[in-house]
Amino acid sequence: MDLKKYYQEKVVPELKNKLGIKNIHDVPKIEKVVINCCLGSFSDRKAAIEDAEREITAITGQKPIRVLAKKSVANFKLRAGMDLGCKVTLRGRNMYEFLVRLIVAALPRIRDFRGISGKAFDGRGAYTFGIKDHTIFPEIELDKVKRTIGFDVTIVTSGKNKEQTKELLALIGMPFADRVPKPQAASASA
Repeated sequence: MDLKKYYQEKVVPELKNKLGIKNIHDVPKIEKVVINCCLGSFSDRKAAIEDAEREITAITGQKPIRVLAKKSVANFKLRAGMDLGCKVTLRGRNMYEFLVRLIVAALPRIRDFRGISGKAFDGRGAYTFGIKDHTIFPEIELDKVKRTIGFDVTIVTSGKNKEQTKELLALIGMPFADRVPKPQAASASA
């Protein structure tokens, strides 16, 4: 599935009609996807960050950068300048490929999945949600996983408000909990 082609051919005309937009350049589009992983709670932080870098590279196809602590926090045995986690910013082809794998392959593999929350919008065109277990992605070899890591996925769009952003993400296939059909109860009239 080519998400960029699908967006241009199907989503743009439908968004123009639904949102009442006249100029095609005002139609919201996805600008970037940011994946952020914080590993400050692991006791073997250095090895955990190396594992997270390897796993996120396999998932996204792009090497993440390391994030350093800005302040020292004694309770967490953290000093300013220590490695705290890693993040990667996806744009262009890598972004669209990641979104397809996320929507089509990874999210449906979550146990008892009923859709993602429709409330995590910031009001300025971004949507953030968390993934607790990275092994839902098919690129991860379960035999080589030493620890499960979680990360946040932020999808930044050019939408001006929550409604535009949610409509864009719903049309590209993001399974929001309030838009996923509820399973019908089996009738016991047998």
